Amino acid sequence: QGQLVESGGGSVQAGGSLRLSCAVSRHIYSSDYMGWFRQAPGREREGVAAISTDGWISYADDVKGRFTISKDDAMNTLYLQMNSLKPEDTAMYYCAADRRYHQPLFNCANVPHYNDRGQGTQVTVSS
Repeated sequence: QGQLVESGGGSVQAGGSLRLSCAVSRHIYSSDYMGWFRQAPGREREGVAAISTDGWISYADDVKGRFTISKDDAMNTLYLQMNSLKPEDTAMYYCAADRRYHQPLFNCANVPHYNDRGQGTQVTVSS
């Protein structure tokens, strides 16, 4: 069993919503930073959102106001609520985690470089 396991992906029409979940092992959940990144075919990995243990949150510009990252400490689960989805949001979405000493700068752009990551969940948005 993986230490980060994503779920909640699927196919929706533009304007729809999805909620991604990432079940995280207790050890990994204690990481300083957790976040989501995505990768579409033929494109670079892109950090989407990040959250720190002390409450800092960072979003990529093109998802601000549409996506919300959150976590449930009792359930060791990371979430990504995605609203007003667009076809360009289509990608494989991954959750990831890392320690502060690996990533001194907190910014969602760094999420693709986090040390621990899951296997991904596919999100497809049709027009």
